[in-house]
Amino acid sequence: MKKTMKRFCCILAGLALTMSADAAVVRDSIQSQVLGVKRYFMVYLPAGFQRDPEQHYPILYLLHGLTDDERAWQDKGQMDRVADELMASGEARQMVIVMPCAGGPDTKNVWNGYFNMKGWSFEDHFFQELLPTVEQKYRAGGSREQRAIAGLSMGGGGSVGYALSHPDMFSACYPMSAWLDADVRPDAAPDNKMTILSAAVHEHNPLTKLDNASDAELNAMRQINFFLDCGDDDFLFEQNTELYKKLRQKRFNAQLRVRDGGHTWEYWHNALRLCLPFVSRNFK
Repeated sequence: MKKTMKRFCCILAGLALTMSADAAVVRDSIQSQVLGVKRYFMVYLPAGFQRDPEQHYPILYLLHGLTDDERAWQDKGQMDRVADELMASGEARQMVIVMPCAGGPDTKNVWNGYFNMKGWSFEDHFFQELLPTVEQKYRAGGSREQRAIAGLSMGGGGSVGYALSHPDMFSACYPMSAWLDADVRPDAAPDNKMTILSAAVHEHNPLTKLDNASDAELNAMRQINFFLDCGDDDFLFEQNTELYKKLRQKRFNAQLRVRDGGHTWEYWHNALRLCLPFVSRNFK
């Protein structure tokens, strides 16, 4: 009996490996006319993508945090391992996952941020160039029912901002440890890239946006399902819980998960195990 069970487990393990064997993560680029530079992005392609050129997939845009770039989720978060496991087990749907680049480690000389700001119109680039190019090339998305967005820290704030400003584009939003507001010092150098970024984050504070939204705008935003995820030791914990309370006050479909942890890759790696099944349930 033990030998039979052992053989059965080995067969199941082999099937899981076979299912994920041809999943791949590729690095691609687009020459942005909006930003005037080439922008790189990473794409996770699920098992079977290469075998069936007619198959269309839902898509998740997964945004990185401040000082990181398009490689962070792969190199630091090991997102491919999580995606492989969850898709092989059926906990998450087969999907394309796109990780754009909106930053870099040198915050003084390199632009960071997902919003439009003086000298850096990344939001325009995202919706006018990146999104349509990626979805056509990789046979994914195409409608809000087949599209979701998530991100960590700066990318968590970006995901919330994009979802609320473009509610017709996304079915679900999963912000992790989201950076939602920033203090802007009056004596800060006005042309410093971090000063400009902080001002943009403050300007796009989602609590302010929700309070100022009309009834029609709120009804459109309520189409999106939100799942907020933040550690109890995270320095952005209060911002995230305040957003959750505001979403519930405005009668949004929103969940909040608080787990032990801080502003760390260990936390975000584990958050992916909740994120991918959540967005899968919201794809139509």
